[in-house]
Amino acid sequence: MAADRDAFYMRQALALAERGRGRTSPNPMVGALVVNSDGVIVGRGAHEFAGGPHAEVHALADAADRSSGATLYCTLEPCTHVGRTGPCAPLVAAAGIARVVVANEEPHPIAGGGNRFLRARGLQVTSGVLAEEAAKLNAPFFSIVRRRRPFITIKVAISEDGMVSAGQSVRTLLTGAKANRYVHRERAEVDAVAVGSGTVLADDPMLTARLAYRHRPLTRVVYDSRLRTPPAARLFSTLGEGPVIIVTSRQGVATNPAGLAALENAGATIQVIDSGRSLDASVAALGASSTSSVIVEGGPSLHRAFWDADLVDRVQILVAPRTIGDAGLPWLGATIRNSSRITWQDSRHLGDDILLEGYVHRAD
Repeated sequence: MAADRDAFYMRQALALAERGRGRTSPNPMVGALVVNSDGVIVGRGAHEFAGGPHAEVHALADAADRSSGATLYCTLEPCTHVGRTGPCAPLVAAAGIARVVVANEEPHPIAGGGNRFLRARGLQVTSGVLAEEAAKLNAPFFSIVRRRRPFITIKVAISEDGMVSAGQSVRTLLTGAKANRYVHRERAEVDAVAVGSGTVLADDPMLTARLAYRHRPLTRVVYDSRLRTPPAARLFSTLGEGPVIIVTSRQGVATNPAGLAALENAGATIQVIDSGRSLDASVAALGASSTSSVIVEGGPSLHRAFWDADLVDRVQILVAPRTIGDAGLPWLGATIRNSSRITWQDSRHLGDDILLEGYVHRAD
């Protein structure tokens, strides 16, 4: 069947798109295939880094004159605008492609319209093939375009009885080596990692991707309304890995000017947010600076604040095979796990630990 054939080739295009993971932000990951009338793949391409040639450009160049009369499979609608690269839709039409199969339509109002452009020039266009899989792949890109804010994941490691540590301000290592490598791979793919000042005080983390290769700088964000972050924190010894942003309040600046000066001297960028919907303002500012994905790693108070502000898109829970007891610091487990707003899509072992992953239903 034609639908099965389209899905078969689109899965391969999605696999090609993965070549850009961790490298294309704030642009999407895109893969493209050129398939001739005999069903033979004659061209392959991927958008491999921000500012580089688009997937269609690579695929058409790979196919060369074999593009005439062929079908182009592309995980995102070919663009029509001139940015850091030229528009792709005119190249597709000029190459002699007869049919275009698209997973997702381009959400940006300036870049969109490629399908319409191609249809107007006599090409057959089919849209929506494996749309859900493609949208999941580029969830950060769609979040930035549609919501003007990053795609936000809250990630936590907990014991079997739902504790994040043995007590308030007590550093507690829960997960094993395989889960830790997974956390670092995730850091290597996103634009920013965020924690609260309590996590900095308890754990003194560097928040770097030490166990995985990272292509570009990683922004570290600390939510610290009282400017409690120590200037000697290990975060500031790794400024070569990426900037450190301290998000604070006007009250914090007014009551602790010495702390503000010390953090600025340590190399921090200070973001002062008015009270009220401060989280909305901070994530909007991150989005405006081309940050399209953020992992909020803790602690429980910050997770609760993001959840209550309706700013969570994905939840990742690493469950370690140990118990801590009532003296431990609890996470907001029941609120999250029992929420009807979450679809739990993944559960797998990472060594002795278990990863639970769910996506939040959103009206927007």
